[in-house]
Amino acid sequence: MTLDYFYGQAGELFSFYRIPKALFQEQRFQNLSTDAKTLYGILLDRMSLSVKNGWLDEQNRVFIIFTIEDVKRALCCADNKATKLLRELEKFGLIERKRRGLGKPSLVYVKNFSAESSKSIFQNRDFHDSGGFKNASQDPSKSRCNKTKENDTEMSETDPFYSEEADGMSKRTQLEEYFSQALEVDLLLRLCPDDEDTIYQIVDLLVDTCATNRKLLHIAGDDKPAEVVRSRFMKLNADHIHFVLKCLAENSSPIRNMKQYLLASLYNAPTTMQLFYQNQTNHDLAMRR
Repeated sequence: MTLDYFYGQAGELFSFYRIPKALFQEQRFQNLSTDAKTLYGILLDRMSLSVKNGWLDEQNRVFIIFTIEDVKRALCCADNKATKLLRELEKFGLIERKRRGLGKPSLVYVKNFSAESSKSIFQNRDFHDSGGFKNASQDPSKSRCNKTKENDTEMSETDPFYSEEADGMSKRTQLEEYFSQALEVDLLLRLCPDDEDTIYQIVDLLVDTCATNRKLLHIAGDDKPAEVVRSRFMKLNADHIHFVLKCLAENSSPIRNMKQYLLASLYNAPTTMQLFYQNQTNHDLAMRR
């Protein structure tokens, strides 16, 4: 196919997505992928439509509705790529998603990258998800914990994530990719679409916990060696997460500290899930008799 040239002012006849130069020039955005920058430009373009339609919340903030399916159509990509790009923009503080539940799509707030307030996310990575989690990597620490007998039994001998950077990837990025695959996040999102925010909060919590330099972590009322917790978390799979979501949905008691509740649930998930299904099987067998 041979395309024609632009002549005169012909280029101005077309509409374009505008991607801020700051996303390419400023140091804080240097690790933001080009696809994510492109998506941000598309979301900015959609903002103008929201303004015209008067889509404002109680605080007069403009929001848009842009689902994973919309991302897939806009960038001609698959589910996992669309999901990853939205999460990437969230981590850089460029968007914020608010879950509404009841099968309704989340509201997307496109953040003002030029505002001074946006710089705070790189100083204290506090994400504004519905669970209100704080990044565990903020916890100060200078050394790794010493091995104990419990460490010897639960820690894996190989540890591909200990180096701060390996193959050009940061430790946190490696952990994010590891959990995305190990937990089959794309599958979980399809099976539990109403739990999208919770699933992402769980992944963030697992990454934060495994990336921390603290010696001890407070889980289920006890201080446990961080390496033991980390080793157990890295053995979790999609079945464990699905079980935790099920328990969370069936819990009728108020949860005062969601972060600690999830930490305990995730830590105990392998044992609790096995006992739960074993008891369920025993019950079914007894009923048949």
